[in-house]
Amino acid sequence: MDDLTTGVPVAIHLKTRARQDGETANYALDVDGQLVQMGGAFYLRYKEVNDDEPDPIPVTIKLATNGDVVLTRSAENRLRLHFSNGKRVRAHYQTPMGMLPVETVTPMLRVRLRERPFSGEVNVDYDLYAGEQLLGNYKLRLQFTA
Repeated sequence: MDDLTTGVPVAIHLKTRARQDGETANYALDVDGQLVQMGGAFYLRYKEVNDDEPDPIPVTIKLATNGDVVLTRSAENRLRLHFSNGKRVRAHYQTPMGMLPVETVTPMLRVRLRERPFSGEVNVDYDLYAGEQLLGNYKLRLQFTA
């Protein structure tokens, strides 16, 4: 296997379903990325191309040793969501107007990694809250292969 501390190229397939205000939106992305191992954690990195943004948006998904997943999108609005199975966790949403306090509740989180070929699946169902107000329900399905 390649040395994961320096990073290996991966093919990423991502599907998300967002339910907000009674409306459902589906999104799919196939992109090349990089997988890096630092300590016991794995970091998946890729760039998301969005029609609304002039530049690709860097995205990092951290697969922590304790099973948690942290998703960071580094656009003008910087989003950092922390998913922990069955828990409510503070998250960060930095906008030009300032920091908005949000929280994730993760009823389902499953990460599976395989050795040969090195690949994995990340499945997250989560609810996003601003205080007690539910902003939306989300399902994230990500697969990657080195």
